[in-house]
Amino acid sequence: MKTRMTLNHRLGWPRRWAQAVLVALGWGLTVASAQASLPIEHWTQPSGARIYMVHSANLPMLDVQIDVDAGSRRDPRDRAGLAQAVAQMYDKGVRAHAGRPALDENQLVESWADLGAQFRVQATADRLSFQLRTLIRPDLLDPAVTLMAHQLAAPAFPQAVWARERERLVAAWRQAQTQPGTVAARRFAEAVYGDHPYGQEARPETWAAIDSADLEGFVRRHVRACDARVTLVGDVQRAQADAIVSRLLAGWADRPCTPLPPVAEVAPLARAQLVQVPFEAAQAQILIGQPGFPRSDPDFLALTVGNHILGGSGFTSRLMQEIRERRGLTYGIYSYFSPGRHAGAFTVSMQTRPDQAEEAVRLIHEEIRRFVAEGPTPQELAEAQQALINGFALRLDSNRKWLDNVAAMAWNDLPLDYLDTWTAQIAALTPAQVRAAMQRVLQPDRLVTVVVGGRQP
Repeated sequence: MKTRMTLNHRLGWPRRWAQAVLVALGWGLTVASAQASLPIEHWTQPSGARIYMVHSANLPMLDVQIDVDAGSRRDPRDRAGLAQAVAQMYDKGVRAHAGRPALDENQLVESWADLGAQFRVQATADRLSFQLRTLIRPDLLDPAVTLMAHQLAAPAFPQAVWARERERLVAAWRQAQTQPGTVAARRFAEAVYGDHPYGQEARPETWAAIDSADLEGFVRRHVRACDARVTLVGDVQRAQADAIVSRLLAGWADRPCTPLPPVAEVAPLARAQLVQVPFEAAQAQILIGQPGFPRSDPDFLALTVGNHILGGSGFTSRLMQEIRERRGLTYGIYSYFSPGRHAGAFTVSMQTRPDQAEEAVRLIHEEIRRFVAEGPTPQELAEAQQALINGFALRLDSNRKWLDNVAAMAWNDLPLDYLDTWTAQIAALTPAQVRAAMQRVLQPDRLVTVVVGGRQP
């Protein structure tokens, strides 16, 4: 409170501006203790919503995240982009609900500004996430929870506003098609994922097929209390947290909770594929990879360490040493896994001069093949373990990072002691375990290779 009043007094800002600055700065404020020793409390409400709470008294704030199974993997094929559209439209107005008046998008912006709080909605491939960040003073926390509950319960999705937002999405999509990186990513996703929803692209024609009724129907089918995962981090106790969640989810209570239809798994690749796309550009875009593994894979940590050594650790990685340091073919090259509810892609990404693309592709394939066959050396593994363990504290040095980590645990059904045992599990890995995990997941003879802008045969 003292900080807020000082900002207000010294700078002459309106009260709501001072509050908003405090909240915005709070996203990155450091938590006093970054150890993974703060207890995670977990319980399930009668609605079926699963609650995960970390009591952190270091900041007078509360972060809340609600995740539901309403990501883009749930988009109908002819309406790809529907989940993204829902997320984009959630703050564009609310209907009158539970005695509260309707608000348009400008009134919502003003309402949040008056509270100095933040409300965000994001759609990823797997989930739709609603986030609240607010100060915990009763005169701010209570109305912030009430306003968020109103938005969750009664989004308006006005057709005229959606038509405007759709035009913006289409304009951005068309602009992106002029970039070689966009073309490479699209062709890579098509080749790696095939018909799986992870590979679907929202396009002008699929956005054109979406109207307000589609937005409302998607929310009613997929945004439900019964399978929500709710994470809270901040200076609140369990009873207060439970009451807050009940208020936030009250507007979803009447929604049917029949099981959602299963989504097929990503099919493994049957063969290698080379995709070459002519493109006038100073740099060739290269993407190499294949389906990886779901987040539920028991070898997740072994694969994380393996990728760290292969291409995920910056200048110390094998790919960086071979392609940049020894050959000078690029400024940077990276590899990463993208695990989700299904097998997200393993990807190697780099740029190089068009006349060097063929050599770079050959060397990347050779390095992947060698690493999968041989695995890491004991020294490589020891250095990777030390780097990851030493950097672990940075994963938990703010309320926001605690929220991200605990929400990921909740979404992926990880044990409550996952953060407490993470470093010990990393330290216990052996070269043989890392090699076996990489050999199981990666097939160097079935890689997709996409080159956009390289020298054409």
